[in-house]
Amino acid sequence: MKLLKAFSLFIISLSTACTEQASKTEIQGTWQLQTGTLIENGDTTLTDYTKGQSFIKILNETHFAFLLHDLQQGKDSTSATYSAGGGTYDLDGNKYTEHLEYYSAREWEGHDFNFEIEINGDTLIQQGVEELSDQNIKRYNIEKYLRVK
Repeated sequence: MKLLKAFSLFIISLSTACTEQASKTEIQGTWQLQTGTLIENGDTTLTDYTKGQSFIKILNETHFAFLLHDLQQGKDSTSATYSAGGGTYDLDGNKYTEHLEYYSAREWEGHDFNFEIEINGDTLIQQGVEELSDQNIKRYNIEKYLRVK
């Protein structure tokens, strides 16, 4: 019985360790942003990206790109939105760094952003500090994505 219990704990710890490390093969594909949480200066803002807008992130072996647009095709001036960006990325275990080379908000270009990622099945959670000292921006960002099939 003790051997079975020890083996069970070993399998559980092994499966937990496997989910903590992401590989470039696992991360590649198209991901649709579901929610975003920004924590800045003690204030928390939650955005539901499934209502009135669509945001996808596409990752291949070396690059990432993201696209956001409103679902009213820009006809409602209060919610008309379009932004896009991309660049290269590095992945080391669950440490994910984006090197932003292109962005419709040009002041963000040329910066690196360090995140931790977790992949569980078809869900990717990306979180970390976004900091642009020259723009006086420092905030914690948590994004939850679902894989697009």
